[in-house]
Amino acid sequence: MPEPSNEPPQPPAPPVHPHPATLRRLERSSGRLAADAIARMDATLPWYRAMPPENRSWIGLVAQAGIAAFTEWFRHPETPQAISTDVFGTAPRELTRAITLRQTVEMVRTSIEVMEAAVHEIAAPGDESVLREALLVYAREIAFATAQVYAQAAEARGAWDARLESLVVNAVLSGEADEGTISRAAALGWNSPDHVCVVLGTAPDGDSELTVEAIRRASRHAKVQVLTGVLGNRLVVIAGGSDNPLQVAKALIGPYAAGAVVAGPVVPDLLAATKSAQAAAAGLKACFAWQDAPRPVLADDLLPERAIASDPAAREQLVEEIYRPLEEAGSALLETLSVYLEQASSLEGAARMLFVHPNTVRYRLRRVTDVTGWSPSDVRSAFTLRIALILGRLADGDPRS
Repeated sequence: MPEPSNEPPQPPAPPVHPHPATLRRLERSSGRLAADAIARMDATLPWYRAMPPENRSWIGLVAQAGIAAFTEWFRHPETPQAISTDVFGTAPRELTRAITLRQTVEMVRTSIEVMEAAVHEIAAPGDESVLREALLVYAREIAFATAQVYAQAAEARGAWDARLESLVVNAVLSGEADEGTISRAAALGWNSPDHVCVVLGTAPDGDSELTVEAIRRASRHAKVQVLTGVLGNRLVVIAGGSDNPLQVAKALIGPYAAGAVVAGPVVPDLLAATKSAQAAAAGLKACFAWQDAPRPVLADDLLPERAIASDPAAREQLVEEIYRPLEEAGSALLETLSVYLEQASSLEGAARMLFVHPNTVRYRLRRVTDVTGWSPSDVRSAFTLRIALILGRLADGDPRS
């Protein structure tokens, strides 16, 4: 019997390429093909000529890597190749921002055209159709790889922008907005409009990204800038470029879920938007107390409900914007308004209590409207005026005030 051999088993011989002559020609021609592709790009693509030398050098490396990847593809047609890594991995990630997808497609098309034009020169006799077919398959794969690279870059950019926008919106709502917030907003395209307001409401169920995109479409139609996000169950929109918050809220109301939508007052800039956000949040909390509230509704129209719900800003606003101006206008206005409200909004009843003519009461009530902007003859305005009078008296009667 033969003695067993102690020699290690030899690895199997590599498979013989079915088209060795064409492969050798392709390997020898790779450098020339890359140079021809770069020369054609320089001759036919104006954007390539206008680029700085550093970016042109990176594009040249991508073209060389693409042709080298095709050579490897042709050498091992049975093995799937990671084209996106082989070709685009030679360039920095910033290159996807330096050149657009359209420009990348033009670059790839130019390189493929140069390779296709050289098929008859490179292929061994009888291998022309084989090489051309391999080039067509490779062109399809490189097109998919190009789309994948830009899709990944867009997704990464979109995810980063979403996180950045969420930071800005949260800073405004929490009262922590600072110069860093303005810088982050500027990176998102916010160009510091003169008029800013915050609109709050309930976010709909489902994908929050779809809701945010719906807000963006509505804002483009309304010609306002927005920073938006879904925080918990609330849909927050910071809108800039309009001095009419109610009009802005009506234009953006579509994506909100059923329920109250409250627009805060207009403020001059993003740093002051916290005031608008806090007013809108307080209004959203107290809105259910006004069952007939319109949708959307201004936070300032909810001042009495907000004041009753212990919103200090609403209480101060009612005192400073209604009670104090009436107090400064003279005791007659305060007394007439108080009596008129106590007499169930009756001109004759108030006149009898004040021992004046009804026309005098009517004149003084018009003066109340001029001073405060609220009409005592309107039921809703009368309610607001009554709350303001109560708060003003409490402030005057408090020794600490």
